[in-house]
Amino acid sequence: MLLEFKHISVLLEECLDGLNIRPDGIYVDGTAGGAGHSRAIASRLTTGRLLALDKDPDAVQTATERLRPYPQAQVVQSDFSLLCGVLDQQGVALVDGILLDLGVSSFQLDTPERGFSYMHDAPLDMRMSKTGLSAYDVVNTYDFKALCRIFHDYGEEKFTPVIAKRILSYREQHPIETTVQLAQLIREAIPMKARREGGHPAKRVFQAIRIEVNGELTSLAAVLTNAFERLRAGGRMAVITFHSLEDRMVKQQFAAFCSGCTCPPDFPVCVCGKQPRGRLINRKPIEPSAEELAANPRSKSAKLRIIERLTN
Repeated sequence: MLLEFKHISVLLEECLDGLNIRPDGIYVDGTAGGAGHSRAIASRLTTGRLLALDKDPDAVQTATERLRPYPQAQVVQSDFSLLCGVLDQQGVALVDGILLDLGVSSFQLDTPERGFSYMHDAPLDMRMSKTGLSAYDVVNTYDFKALCRIFHDYGEEKFTPVIAKRILSYREQHPIETTVQLAQLIREAIPMKARREGGHPAKRVFQAIRIEVNGELTSLAAVLTNAFERLRAGGRMAVITFHSLEDRMVKQQFAAFCSGCTCPPDFPVCVCGKQPRGRLINRKPIEPSAEELAANPRSKSAKLRIIERLTN
């Protein structure tokens, strides 16, 4: 049975244009989700091929059904950080395009039992793969220092210490089992004035826990460097980010691919011989239009960056 996997593809036309899709090319959608981007790519292929990856088994089931009319598309359950291994298994050396749509899907947010959202009362979970470390494990077993690290580094939460102390104090008496329990503890820890500013007071902490549970930044760092090596000359990588930590990583790595000579500025001639390996398609990130924001408010923080590989 097809799951009711609702997710509006963000910056769809911008991604398709940015990837410069060829009908005979080979493409990878590293975050298939509800297959919105994947279907649009597959529909433009004739003799080409699409590999659609996702580590969420619900997404894999949905994408498999939605891509069934496209024989040129294949769905693989895998974290995108393992993209190169998937290509090796499929006998693919180089590809013409790679798309990554990062973050959590609307389906995951809107399915209460997945435990991603502070808007629904559900068991603390947040596992995209439905396996391994859960949000419950993080909240109930991490010590003060570890909680502070993830809240500060992944959530950029300025009230990190008081929130961590509140969590540790509460769990000495009872385990923290649900999303609403955790959201209420965070709310109680934050000063009254701050509760009225900047959206829901639990937003940043929930983001931080989700990133920790799913190893999102570790996976992103791995795929940015490794996947670029699998682009053929002229191939492109398009990455959609939804928060500043991701966007900063993508921006810096793309800049590194595009940098050439690294000799000290006082050298009269270049002796390192390094040449740029990539070219930025857009100097500044592409953001949703006013029309897209009106149709899909969740696209508000999306930023799209695209790079083209120059040589192999």
